[in-house]
Formats: sequence, C-alpha cells, structure tokens
Amino acid sequence: MVDLGPIVDLRQSPTALRVQRGVMRLLRERYDFCCYAEVPLRNGRRADVLAVGPKGEIWIVEIKSSLIDFQVDRKWPEYREFSDRFFFAKPPELDPEIFPVSEGLIVADGHDGAILRDSPDTPLPPARRKALMLKLARLGADRIHVLMDPSPGAST
Repeated sequence: MVDLGPIVDLRQSPTALRVQRGVMRLLRERYDFCCYAEVPLRNGRRADVLAVGPKGEIWIVEIKSSLIDFQVDRKWPEYREFSDRFFFAKPPELDPEIFPVSEGLIVADGHDGAILRDSPDTPLPPARRKALMLKLARLGADRIHVLMDPSPGAST
C-alpha cells in the first residue's frame, strides 16, 4: 500500500493550518493550481503544500507559523529539488524579514493569501517531473478512495 501521507497529521499548529488553508485558496483561486497537503517526498521530507499548475509546473510551499518554527528548520533547502518554485508561507503577524530573500514568500491567513515575493524559476529535470506527477496522481486517487471507502475489506 502506498504511503498516503495524512492530510492533517496533528503536528500542525492552528496557525499553520490557517496559513495552509489561505495558501491553498490563493493558489487555487488566483493561479489555477491544484494543491496537495502533506506530500511525502522521495528524500524522506514531507511538503506542507505541493501545488500543480495548469501547465504542469510544480510549486512547494513550506509553512512557518512562528519565528522559532523558522529558526529550528534547516531542512527546507531539500525541497527545492522537487519543485520548479519554492516559497515560504507565513501568517500576517510574522516578520517577513526573517526569510531569505533568495526564496519566494507568501503571506496567508485562513481566508486568503498573497505572494509578497516571487520565487526563482528552477525547472525540474523531465524524469523527476514525470516521476513526481505519477506519484501525485496516485496519491490523489488514493486519498479520494480512502474518503469514499475508509474501511476497505470490511463486510457490509
């Protein structure tokens, strides 16, 4: 069985969940992206939000809900190899100056979001894009299946 990666795995703070919702609304409504939450990657990391655009572009958004959350995280550079663009996302109250200017930056709350700084475009190699798209198609289908049939094999 494939690792579905829980959509909400109870590690996220209420602030992080609000930012996630706003990011996903922003990307879906303004940029026509389809978003996945909590996507396990081949390198063992888990993307907070992975979004696929209408032309197959892949963006990863790493949510930081507080200063300490950002300060203790040193794994974020490892997401770049799985995305065309990489963004941090923050709640409105978090100072944007703490984030590296080399990376994209989104501000979001539970209702909406905005891109404060665009991310450099670093296109994925075709083989990695194909493998990731296949993984996302299967992950999405498996998540829908679990919603439709939470107890496979159970007698009716």
